[in-house]
Amino acid sequence: MQPTMTNKSRPGFWSGLALWKKILVGMVLGVAAGAIMGPEAEMLKPIGTLFINAIKMLIVPLVFCSLVVGVTSMQDTRKMGRIGVKAVLLYMGTTAIAISIGLGLATVLTPGEGLNMVVTDAVAVGKEAPTLVQTLLNMIPKNPVGALAAGNILQIIVFALGLGIALTLSGEKAEPAIKLFESLAEAMYKLTEMVMKLAPYGVFGLMAWVAGKYGMDILLPLIKVIAVVYLGCLIHVLVFYTGLISTLGRLNPVRYMKGLLNPAAVAFTTTSSSGSLPATIKASREEMGVSKGISSFVLPLGATINMDGTALYQGVCALFIAQAFGIDLAFSDYLLIIMTSTLASIGTAGVPGAGLIMLSLVLTTVGLPLEGLAIVAGIDRILDMARTSVNVCGDLMVSILVAKSENELDESVYNRSSSETQSQPESATEIHTARI
Repeated sequence: MQPTMTNKSRPGFWSGLALWKKILVGMVLGVAAGAIMGPEAEMLKPIGTLFINAIKMLIVPLVFCSLVVGVTSMQDTRKMGRIGVKAVLLYMGTTAIAISIGLGLATVLTPGEGLNMVVTDAVAVGKEAPTLVQTLLNMIPKNPVGALAAGNILQIIVFALGLGIALTLSGEKAEPAIKLFESLAEAMYKLTEMVMKLAPYGVFGLMAWVAGKYGMDILLPLIKVIAVVYLGCLIHVLVFYTGLISTLGRLNPVRYMKGLLNPAAVAFTTTSSSGSLPATIKASREEMGVSKGISSFVLPLGATINMDGTALYQGVCALFIAQAFGIDLAFSDYLLIIMTSTLASIGTAGVPGAGLIMLSLVLTTVGLPLEGLAIVAGIDRILDMARTSVNVCGDLMVSILVAKSENELDESVYNRSSSETQSQPESATEIHTARI
């Protein structure tokens, strides 16, 4: 006879919901509140701002500690180099495919056709794209403490990789420092778990503000470009990513889709690849079975250089602006857009609004009017939600494929049902302790 659950032990409706469902509820209620309150929904924005600030608080220590632990856990610098090459090639390759999808959809669906915009005399001056030498020089921090304080993720990654390699090569003398970083990393995972419980409430505040501020007045004239970007994002995740999971990884793509729900929901509402990193790391380990070493190394790297969704957005918006101003682009311009977006994604910070800066570089490179930025800026937040979700889904996909290629994917965890996943302990510390 099966034991019955008493009222005291039975979880309530809200506490019994999975995190992504709570986030979805917060999102829907936020949109409804924003639609009803209109501009007055601005008063709810501080709720979302508090959550965003808590997420930002995690980014630098989480990235730094995770990378150091990820490198030291490998024990083999050659293995780290091999994994790094695999990850970077996958990130760069998928970014090029993403922008090609964006260009293809914008060419076929012509979102900017018929707007008949005219370039005025006061054209904004674009920011010059940094040279390859400048990009390489900017990766090395002159002052590591300053890089940590400024939150320069690319410099933090370089310093963390160097420190992790040095600790690995130092042998026994470095063991106390390695244990210290492992303890700090575990503390950050626990703090992440605590912060993520606030996600539904932060999402409610953010979505109420967005819906109240923008409403349908600004969405209706530009609904076509929004639809094209969202369609491209769906194709990239549902067709391309799942295809790679099936063909390269020989894994069930449905499990991948289930595992990305939480990080994708966080990315959609926070519009920050770096801010979504805690949720992505948690999902990769606890739901996908990616090892601690792979997830700690590949995911922070992806949060910085993997900008698939942003690149897709570049392709759509560049053609949208060209069509809106009646400018015909040559095939060489298309290739230039692909190359510029792919390379620029390496140095683009995974924070809200960075895609708009990247777009200015792309427009400058192919000679399109920067006045088009003003058109896109009005709906950038709406577009940012979709492109950031794709970035995060790509990070998770690459971590799975790299882990599978290195025999560091626990397929028993990957293939277990969602009900089994829910019954497992949610604590990241418990998961990691069980695997060590």
